[in-house]
Amino acid sequence: MAQNELDELYGDDVIRDHHNNPRNSEKLQSPDIVADAVNPFCGDEIHFQMNLDDQNRVSEVGYKGVGCAICRAAGSMLSEAIKGHTLEEAEEVSGLFQDMMFGAEPTEDQAELLGDLTSMTGVRAFPIRIKCALLSLTALEDGISEYRQK
Repeated sequence: MAQNELDELYGDDVIRDHHNNPRNSEKLQSPDIVADAVNPFCGDEIHFQMNLDDQNRVSEVGYKGVGCAICRAAGSMLSEAIKGHTLEEAEEVSGLFQDMMFGAEPTEDQAELLGDLTSMTGVRAFPIRIKCALLSLTALEDGISEYRQK
């Protein structure tokens, strides 16, 4: 991987903004859903907390990411993309993001649902970094699954 290619990826304004200014970074006091994921190979960590309203919509998100810029930015973007959506819609966002990271081009409607996550398409040029971008959805899917088993 050429250094200028990596600089270009990390230089993406949206990725850099989410890395430097993560959204929803407040810790929630009594979250309905707690979701964590760790990549033991590189040490990246994602921590989500979510509260649901009476219609099972994500009303609040608390997010913290530790690790590389791609991991942290993707988590921040995902926290924004799921807020206000039902758990089923959050899972749809998750699936669309995963499909996009493996080469699918989202439609206009899908891109709107993904929001800033669409800026992660540049990561596809660096296959080793795809796992960094997808760690947040591993946490999200695990958290939702655990919540449903209660």
